[in-house]
Parts: sequence; C-alpha cells; structure tokens
Amino acid sequence: MSFLPIDKKDMISKGLDTLDFIYISGDAYVDHPSFGMAIITRLVQSQGFSIGVIAQPIKDDDYTRLGKPNIAFLVGSGVVDSMVNNYTVAKNKRKEDVYSEGGVYGKRPDRALSVYCKNLRRLFGNDIAIFIGGIEASLRRFAHYDYWADKVLPSILVDTGADLLSYGMGEYQMMKLLDYAKSGKPLKNIKSIEGTSYISSYENLSKKIKEELINPKNYIILPSYEDVVADKIKYIDAFNQIEQNTDNLNAKGLIQKCGNKYIVQNIPAPRLKQKQLDFVYSLPYERKAHPIYKKGVPAINEVEFSVNSHRGCFGNCAFCALTYHQGRAVQRRSEESILEEVKKIVNMPDFKGYIHDIGGPSANFFEPSCKNQLVCGICKNRQCIGTKPCKNLEVSHTNYLNMLRKAREIEGVKKVFIRSGIRFDYLMYDKDKTFFHELCKYHISGQLKIAPEHICNNVLDFMNKPNSQIYKDFVKMYMNYNKEIGKNQFLVPYFISSHPKCTLKDAIELAEYLHEINYTPLQVQDFYPTPSTRATTAYYTELDPKTLKPIYVAKTSEEKAMQRALLQFKIPKNYHLVHKALVLAHREDLIGNDKKCLIPYKSVHKTYSQLKKRKYK
Repeated sequence: MSFLPIDKKDMISKGLDTLDFIYISGDAYVDHPSFGMAIITRLVQSQGFSIGVIAQPIKDDDYTRLGKPNIAFLVGSGVVDSMVNNYTVAKNKRKEDVYSEGGVYGKRPDRALSVYCKNLRRLFGNDIAIFIGGIEASLRRFAHYDYWADKVLPSILVDTGADLLSYGMGEYQMMKLLDYAKSGKPLKNIKSIEGTSYISSYENLSKKIKEELINPKNYIILPSYEDVVADKIKYIDAFNQIEQNTDNLNAKGLIQKCGNKYIVQNIPAPRLKQKQLDFVYSLPYERKAHPIYKKGVPAINEVEFSVNSHRGCFGNCAFCALTYHQGRAVQRRSEESILEEVKKIVNMPDFKGYIHDIGGPSANFFEPSCKNQLVCGICKNRQCIGTKPCKNLEVSHTNYLNMLRKAREIEGVKKVFIRSGIRFDYLMYDKDKTFFHELCKYHISGQLKIAPEHICNNVLDFMNKPNSQIYKDFVKMYMNYNKEIGKNQFLVPYFISSHPKCTLKDAIELAEYLHEINYTPLQVQDFYPTPSTRATTAYYTELDPKTLKPIYVAKTSEEKAMQRALLQFKIPKNYHLVHKALVLAHREDLIGNDKKCLIPYKSVHKTYSQLKKRKYK
C-alpha cells in the first residue's frame, strides 16, 4: 500500500481522473494512526472511496491541485488547535512547528479551519460540501472564550460556513457519512448523524428542532451567544451543560442561538466497539511522513514506534480538553490488535528494538472506570477519580500488565517503554503493586515523567487532582522500588504555574517544596487558556464554575511571570522577579543565606539592602 494521492501525477498513476473526497490538513502529511488525518483518510479508502490529501495549502494552486471532489472536502487544522500551535502562552509566535517539514514555523495560518473553508468556498463555490473535524472543531463548536482575541467568539461554524462539524474522534461519523454516500444521497444536507453539529437559519430547521425550541425534550436550549457574551454566569451555565452532555448513553442534544441562526448539536457519537477500534488501527498505514518531506517531520519521531492502546480519560482534569474531545469513557483495543501492531513495528526497516510507548491519554487508564458507565454512561455530577476516587471506581492493572508482558516477549523487541503518562493516584489506589514494580523494572528509560501539577491542596482540588500526600507517597515508593531492583532512575515532575485559584502564596509554597527536594524544573508550563476547558472558563469569568464564587486568577503578564519564576528560583535571571514576589507576599524570611531561603541577600547586580528599598505595588 502506498501514500494517498497528493497531486495530479499521483492520481494519474493510480488511474484516477477525479477523487471522491479531498482532505485538507493543517499538518504535514504523516500517515500514522497517531494523526487523525491518517485515520480518517484510510477509513474512507477502506470503504472503496478515492481520497487525496492537500497538506498545509497556502496559494490558490495548492487548493486546486487535486481538482474538485465528487462528494466533499474534509477539513482539519491538525493535531493541535492552530492558535495553540502558532503562539506561546505569552502570545509570542512560536519558533518551530513540529508538525511541519523540518519543524519550520509559518506553514499553517492562524484560525486555520476558517481560512481553509473560506478559500474553498471562494474557489469552488457554495454547492460543494465541506465537513470540518478534529480538535479545533471540537473545542470551538459552541460560543467559547478565545485567549488570543481575549473575548468570547461564536461557534466556529459561523466563521467557517462548513456544512457539518464532526466533534470527538470522528470514525463513527465518517462511517455514517460514507453509508449515505453509498446510497447516493447528497451529503450537503445530512444533519442527523450523532456526534455532529451544524448551523441553520430558523426557516431551514427541521420540524423536530423547531418543536424542541418551543418544548425541549430531547435537546437542551443553551444561553445564546449574545447572552454568554453579556453575562458571565450564563457563560458558565452554557459551559456546564456542554460538559455534562458528552456521553452518548445519557446526553441530550444542545441548541445555541447565535444572531438569527442556530447551532444544533446532535447527541455524541456512540463509543466504538472493540472490534471497530481494532479495525481502525489495522488499516494499512505507512507509519511515516510522506517522502516529499526531505527534512522530515519532527512530530513523527516520538510516535513512529509507538502504539495507541486506548482512548478517553476519566481523570477529567480542569485544564484538559480531553473531556470535550475524546470523552471520559475509556475505549480500548483488544490485546491481539495491540500485539499485532507491535509485530508490524518490529518488521519496519528502521526499528532498533525499542517500542517507545504503549498507552493512551493516561497510559494506565486501560479499562473503563466502572461497570455502571457501560450501561448508564459517565456520571454527569460525579467524578471517577480526582481529589478522591469514586466508591465505584474499579482499580486494576491486570490486563494492561499482561499485555505488556506479551509485548516484551515478541521476538525483536528489546524494551517496551511507557511514555504517555502514568496516573500515579490510580497506581497508588491499586492494592496489588505488581504493575508498579514491573513499571520500574522494565518500562522506564532512566526517568519517568509524571504530572503532579502542583503541591497545594486548594489548587489541586480545583484542578480535580489528588491530594499532594498521595504524590509524596508515590515518590517514596518509586524510589524504594528502584533501590530494590538496583536502578538509579529519576522522576521528572511537571508543574503548572498561574493556574486559576493559584495565588502568589501558593506559588511560593510550591517553590519551597522544590527547594526541599532540590529540584529545578527545566521547563515550566504556564497555564494556557485553551478553548472550552473548565479552567479556561474560570480564567475568563474569575468564578468557580461549580460554586460561582469568585476565585483568584493571575492574568497580568507580571503576575504570571512571578509565579513562573518562583518555580525556577535558582536561575539567576529570575532573581528580581522572585525577590519582588517574596516581598509582595511578605515572605522576606525566604530571602537570605539560611538553608530554607530561596534566594540570597545579594545578587550579582545589587545588594539586598538596595533591593529592599524598592517600592513594590
């Protein structure tokens, strides 16, 4: 099997005059199942339709090089929201783009979905069907706060003018569309598929939806775009309704008025059955970037020899968009499917014996959180895990461990690493520590990346993360296990600065902890308000979405810079920011030469007595 057509020459070589579908991508063309573009295009191909790929179009000639599709354009901005991909949290342009050839920045426009769709309409007219999907579409499907514009924007359907938006992972929706295409129905008017949203004038709404607007039964009427712009409480109300209706088994449809039009969201797509998921990952991927990229595409390097074992995450962290996109319900592949993919990797010419990862959003969330969710759906007002586990949470690493053991035994495999993230709280809740022991013994390459995110319990509670003592107990057990097996392996903890509800006092407490363990993070993730997360809702409204009570939010560049600097207080260039933070918080006791102090009395530039005279506000 070869790559899909990318130009007329490819089409001619395959005996194609026209294509049924054309996929427009914000990423370079990488045919690997870690990239949504690869999954959707191979799925289309598997059903007997022809499809080509136009990656990162810029000029008109780029959009037209495959001609006009017989059925529809499929449009995605890439693995990451285009604004997140293009800008740092400080709103500076990034210096590289790992999803482009050679990591070169500048090959994808800001708000890529809107740019691509508008250009397609201009070049091909209004009669062509355009379907959008992927992370940017999912997270922006309703009115949402946009960090870069610093205001609430309407659904991305308004700006793109797309005929249909597929939210979530997209395979179910694509298969339904293909079924309609096989029957000869024009896809431009298909509005009934689960897991999709569309925009419509009142006149063009179906009779069913018009009745729902008067007497809602199967749909929830959200506050309008105008209402959520004018009233932050209504913004929170809309967000909470959207967040609580993400599971096919218990969700209702959602409707939001925007101007004189309506955004209609059908209930979420059903979870894929295991056989369906296995089929998706059995498709004939090349597992590499297209050969036109002579300098390579950096993003493939980490995942080329990795396996996606499952999707979904019931952690539901406040700052994470997975609930909005993949959902909280874990769907996993069969053991046979996973091991078969490992065998395929072993036969790849550049494979050196190391499987880089077998995991998902949280590697050890390999099973559904409980049996109830399989029948009733994910609970709307209860958490599976987080500050504390639900009493119904089923904790087991047995199946994951058995699969890893078999993967280790496959001929040609030297090591199987886990790099996609371990939930240490779930690990600690498991009374059987066999997996923990084997994780240390077989599946770590010198260091384990872990995400405690913070150390202050009031911040962790808002993040929906476990109590800090659980992390400290995990660290102790991790060190003991490594000592037992005679390995000198390290932990690389990740922390977030300036998260909503994190005050200067909390940031200083985290700095004290880092001082206590003698650790300076090489990188600090300053909180990034990405569209449609609970933390972003809090950032925008400065209210707790659960209680509606005011919370502290670091918003100015200086507030954020001080919190970030405190996590790297040993770095000389951060001295003045750390000093100012300590003085403002009345923690001058941490300035000096005592062992507990974060910074000394003197810097290379000024004496402490001179700094003390500064008038901080």
